[in-house]
Order: sequence, then C-alpha cells, then structure tokens
Amino acid sequence: MRTPRHVWKTSAVVAAGLSGVLVLHTVTGQDSTGSATGGAPGPVSSKAETTALRVSEDGTSASLGKRDTAPFSMLGVTWSDPSARVGGTVEVRTRAAGTGNWSRWLTLDGDSGQGENSAARGGTEPAWVGPSDGVEVRVDGKNAAPLPKGLRLDMVDPGSGEVTALEPAAYTVDETGTPDPSTTEPGTDPTTGPGTGTEPQPDATAPEAPASETPAAPSPTEPTAPEPPVTEPTDPATSPPTATPSPSVSVPAAPPSTAPRPPITSRATWGADESISPEEPSYLPGERIKAVVVHHTAESNDYTCAQGPAVVRGIHAYHVKQLGWKDLGYNFLVDKCGTVYEGRKGGVDLPVMGAHAYGFNSETTGISVLGTHTSTAPPTAALTSVARVAAWKLGQYGVSPTGTATLTAGDSGRSYTGKTWAKGDRLTLPAIHGHRDGYNTQCPGDAFYTRLATVRTWAGGPVSGLTLKTVTGGGTSGTTTYTKAGITVNWSATTPAALIARYELLVDGRTAATAPGTATSAKATLTAGTHKVAVRAVHQSGTTTTTAAATVVAETTAPTFSTKPNLSLRTGTVTTAAVPLTLKWKATDGAALKEVRLTAPTARTYGPTVTGANHTAKSGAATTWSLTARDQAGNTATASVAGTPVVLQESSATRTGTWTTKSSTSYLGGKSYSSSAKNASLSWTFTGRSVAWVVSRAGTSGQAHIYVDGTKAATVDLKSATTKYRDALWTRTWSGSAKHTVKIVVVGTSGRPAVTTDGIVYLK
Repeated sequence: MRTPRHVWKTSAVVAAGLSGVLVLHTVTGQDSTGSATGGAPGPVSSKAETTALRVSEDGTSASLGKRDTAPFSMLGVTWSDPSARVGGTVEVRTRAAGTGNWSRWLTLDGDSGQGENSAARGGTEPAWVGPSDGVEVRVDGKNAAPLPKGLRLDMVDPGSGEVTALEPAAYTVDETGTPDPSTTEPGTDPTTGPGTGTEPQPDATAPEAPASETPAAPSPTEPTAPEPPVTEPTDPATSPPTATPSPSVSVPAAPPSTAPRPPITSRATWGADESISPEEPSYLPGERIKAVVVHHTAESNDYTCAQGPAVVRGIHAYHVKQLGWKDLGYNFLVDKCGTVYEGRKGGVDLPVMGAHAYGFNSETTGISVLGTHTSTAPPTAALTSVARVAAWKLGQYGVSPTGTATLTAGDSGRSYTGKTWAKGDRLTLPAIHGHRDGYNTQCPGDAFYTRLATVRTWAGGPVSGLTLKTVTGGGTSGTTTYTKAGITVNWSATTPAALIARYELLVDGRTAATAPGTATSAKATLTAGTHKVAVRAVHQSGTTTTTAAATVVAETTAPTFSTKPNLSLRTGTVTTAAVPLTLKWKATDGAALKEVRLTAPTARTYGPTVTGANHTAKSGAATTWSLTARDQAGNTATASVAGTPVVLQESSATRTGTWTTKSSTSYLGGKSYSSSAKNASLSWTFTGRSVAWVVSRAGTSGQAHIYVDGTKAATVDLKSATTKYRDALWTRTWSGSAKHTVKIVVVGTSGRPAVTTDGIVYLK
C-alpha cells in the first residue's frame, strides 16, 4: 500500500490590534487518532509557540514577564545567529498546567552546541518542563557582553497522538501591544524582524547543503522575511521531499558488531513526524564511527518513563522547527528507565551523520540521556543502555570502548576545561567521551561525566566487581567449605547483567556449569576429594574475569563417637522432678566436625569441641539421651545412653547410733534424719553406676566420713554460710553398673557435731 504523503501548508493570520503573528500548520494524510490512513502507525504532530524577549537598552539582559500560554511541555530560548552563543545565564520557570503552581528557576544550557549546517537559529538546549500553561524568562548577560539578536522563547507541545485539522506552530504577541525597540534589529520591520520573535519557523522542506563540520555563515544583517501564505504545491519541483531517501543516496553497508544490538525504539514507534524532516540522511564521510559522544539533554529529570516518547518528540520538533535543523541532532536517546530511542534517521546500524558534536560530527555517533545530570547521575538503567549502545556501535568498527580515538577537528574549538585546537588538528580522546571534551559546554553534566569511566568499563569489559560470595551445600570451617557432593556457588558483580554474556563455574580450572549473565548462582556436583572452585564472568566483548578460588572438600565419611555418651550424677540441688546429672561424650571426624546435637529428651546444639553438658532428669523415670554428630559436609552419626535416677530415703538406710527424725517440706519426702552422736552411721546398698549423698547444710552443720564398699572415700564438711536443703554434696561414678554400699559416719565435730541427711540418689 502506498504511504500517504504528509503535506504541510503554512499560512499567516494577523489579529487586528494585536502585535503578534499566529502561524498555523495543517496536516494531511492522518486520521483523527494520529495514525496514517490505512491503519499503520503514524506520526504525532507537535505544536510550537514563540514569544520575543524584551532586551535591555544596553543589550546585556533580557526578560519575559509572567504570562499565560497555550499548553506546552518543552521550551528553549533561541536567537537569530546560529553561530552565536549566550555568555550569561538563561533561566526559566513555568506554571504547571491547571494547578497555578510555579516551578523553581531552571537554568538552561546556554548553547545547544550542535553543528548543523542548515541551522536557521542558535539556541539553548531544550528543557522538558512537563505540561505547563504559564512561563517567565530572565537572561543575565556576562561581563556586560551584548546578547545575541532575535532572542525569543520557543515552547513546544510534543502532542499525544490526537491530531486536529489546524495546529498552531508559532504564536507571538508583544506584551504591551506595541513592538519593543530594544528587541528589533536595525533595518528590520518591527512586525516581522527577529527582534520581535515573529519571524517564521525555519523551512523544514528546504534541501540542506552538503554536510560538513563548518556551519554555514548566517546573514549578518537581513533576517529571513516571513513567507507568504501558500496553497498546496502542484509543481513537483517545489513539493517537499518525502521522508524516504531517493535512490541517489549512497547508503553504506551495515557492518556486523562484536557486541549484541540492544533493543531500540524506532522513530515510528515514538511517533516521529517525518514530514517535518523529509531530507535524506547523510552518512559519515569515511563510513566509520571512531568514537561515541555522550550528552544529556539538560532538562528536568521529573518526566515519567511513559513520557519518554513525548520528550523525544519535543526535542525533534525543537531541533527541526525551532532551530531549523534537518532532523533530530542525536543519533540515539536514552530515558531514565533505560529505553533507547532511535534519533536521527538513516538506520540505527549505519554510520549516520548526526548534529550533536560541533567539529566532530563526521567521525562520531551521539547518545543523549534525557534529563539534567549536573548534580545527579543518570540511573543505572540509563547508564547501562548507554554502555550497550556504545559497545554495539563501536563494535561495528573494531573500536575498543575502553580505548582512545584520534579525531580530526572540523573547525577550531575549545573544551569545557579550556583546551583549544585549530581546524584540522588531531585530538586524542577516549572512545567514549563527554560532549564537554570537544566543546565548551557542561554537557553531559558533572555527575554524569564522572560516571563515564564506569560506562567505558561496562561497555568494553571485563566484568567488574566480580565476587564469589558463598559456597553452600555443606558447611564452612575457616576458608574451606565441605560438602557431600552437591554445591551451590553464589556471586555478585557490579557490571549490569545486560552486558554479561555468561558466567562459568570452574572446578579445578574446568567449566563445571554455565549460567546466563542475569544469574547470581550455579550448582555443581563434586567427586570426593579437595577441589578449587571459582567463578568466571564472560563479558559480551569476550573478555573474562575470574574470582579467587575457594577450597571445597567433598567427602561422605560419617563422624564417630570416640567416647560413647554416658551419664553421671553431679552436685547440686535435688528434687524428685529434677535430679542433677552430667551427660558426656566425644565425637570426632576425619575432615571437620561441625556440631553435636542433643535430640532427646530435649534439644540442644553443641560446638565441635564440647564433650559434656549438665542436665536434670526426673527421679524414677527411665530416660534415653540421644546425640547426633554432624560434620561440615553434612554427614551424621548417632548414639544414645539411657538412665534412671533413683532416690533412696534416709529411712531405708541401716542405722547405728542415735538418729532423730526431722520434718519439713524442705526435705526430700518431707522428712530427714539428724544426729550429733559421734560414730553414728547410715548405710545404703544399691546397684547402679553413679551415686550422690543428699544433705541439709547450715552454719552449725558438722563433718562426716564417707565409706564406699567398706573403704573410706572422703571426709566432707557440711558447714555452709547459707542454709541449704537437698544438697547433693558428694558424688561417685563408676564405668559400669554394679552393687555398692555407701556408709556415712558422724565425725562429732567440736561445737557443731550435727549431721542432717535426706538420703542418697543413685543412677541405674
């Protein structure tokens, strides 16, 4: 199907009694939704309004007072001489549409810094301010230097896809209703001259002179007069060219790249109105890109990602309609969410001549991030996309993103830092460099400029910040990880995943597993033995980075209990519900023991060097104590021991001498025996492997001899600074269970002969 031509008709209407001109553009070939007839996606039309600034008598300052405007979202300040620049500060503030709220003052970059031969006007970078319906401007000159002639404010509404039959392209009105002489150039008509801001928009259909690095010299005196109203052209010779290059254009071949092409939003998708830039694209003279120049668009960062296409359309309209360029100046644009937009037409994979770096357009491609990045760096998503586009374009021509490029200056110039050069000089610059390196501009902003080294590394590799974080699947002791066989290796990197081709998990220097660039972990199964495990990151350029190796031991041998679990009674306070005892063990492992866990009758976890723990058990209840030894690899061994604490009351003992019964709830069973008679004794016979004597103690308590199986084992003193009941004062443990007799004999200590006992506890 033949695509309809978009024919622009321009007419001038002057309202009676109003010093202003309203220029209207009519669009044909579209339906009311902004789509080309026939149902295919179509361009989105933009609207523009211009208003002259009032210049001071000495020509060093200018302003535009607060005023209502037609809706707009982007603005810039332009002037008649495209080769001139503003030496002072250009500031604007706007009123958010429908709210009445005025923004803070926004400083515009005083020079768009482009070198487009067809330029009709010079101007600041355009600034996205969001939907607005009011504006105020102030321009302060620098060192009393005269400002450029024909200063005006240009406001652009990038459109939303809704197209009406009549769209305003330019509207100018004098604030007082009469021309301001200070804004009128000598020898011009106040109603039409550049000083009033009423000159017509640059002719977007005029053919461009052959591209070169030197901009065409503007006329020093006579401004371009407004064109008279025209009707639809009928002479093919005067009809605007279509957006499709003619067969006469020499289109170079698209070379393959060493880096993958990132997703790019086409001009048709972001709604480019090709009818306003119908000229054929130009290609670099050598058909080779040597470097990438990075820009910011010096506008607000407050746009939403959904507004990205509108911002791009606004820049397109500003460059073409307001400055008179043949097309959008940048080759690529990137929004803060990382979406890449096709800029100047001609083929994203071809060396299209842009208008972004005056003096160096013929050897470079330009990438601009939407927003202002003087104090705030672009988000990681935007930096990532810049790196991806730069790597892809440079990769088509064998240029390393981390290297340098030698460029020939198309004209004399000066960098932001004061470095100067003459036309024809050869400058060595980073292959990815900022606009300020080749032109006296802050672009791409201080905060962005400091991140260019990171962008170069991301684009050219190798992967940076690669760190092996953990190896899981077993345990770690010191710097060594242990596993039965399976491991999961976790890592991180600072290079964005989109620029990483893959990760490789290395075991003893060989690839055991691969993972995509988005991965942060991988699994492997190891054979028994000691291994070195590392991670290798492969950048999209093919360069590699490898982490330091981690030592991993794979083993399946279970730990052993070199000392089987055993129980013994211990000293402490005894109750029938809680008899104090000690559980002992010793576990070992051939590689690395991790822990010993008590799983019954209660749960506890002990470190690898712990060999015992104190517990209590209920009197008269058989209890099994279960242990699990676990090594760092996850291998386990289990063991257990059972025991029953038994209380033998004092009344069950064989007595000699005089003993008196004492009653109190503080005694075991509510009663105890007490004697002050020397050589009075109590004897208990039992079968078990551990025993404890349970007594009451106070400051008047005496001493007692203890005999075990007829042999004196100890003499103990029951004296205590504090009163104690049911105190297991003395214990004895044997390696196995056997029949034993324990006998206590009252010493009859002078001044404190009394001995009071509850009985004994033994473990069977």
